[in-house]
Amino acid sequence: MRELYHQALETAQTADVTTPPDSLVLYSISFLPSKENKEQALLFVKTHPDKMMIDHTPCGESLIAMGLDGPNARLSDEETAHIWSVASKRLIEKARGNVTAFVKGADPRSVFRKMELPAILQNVQIKTINGQDKHNFAAQFKDA
Repeated sequence: MRELYHQALETAQTADVTTPPDSLVLYSISFLPSKENKEQALLFVKTHPDKMMIDHTPCGESLIAMGLDGPNARLSDEETAHIWSVASKRLIEKARGNVTAFVKGADPRSVFRKMELPAILQNVQIKTINGQDKHNFAAQFKDA
């Protein structure tokens, strides 16, 4: 398992996570009772072929091929979350334009709230989330 963890971490740190401008789609399901946000994101991408999630990047495809998706991941939940978090941070650092986010009820402990949203706010190339100024969008999570 150590070898898998190190291979997956190296992939998360180096594999291509580039998305075209205005195409990135994020979702939050951590600590939520359902996978509704992910299901909505998948449906959105399916009906908008110009959009893509991390799963559709070479990095995401490689991590999925290693079995790091879903409840049957061969690493601990913490290790798996860390690997995806590393990849996701890089994804957001490279993103540009508008980000589409399915994050209804995002938990304060989620990857979206703890890492992705702060990274979006720091990326000057990302202007909006769901077509709204990113800072205005983020304000909904300040007191939650």
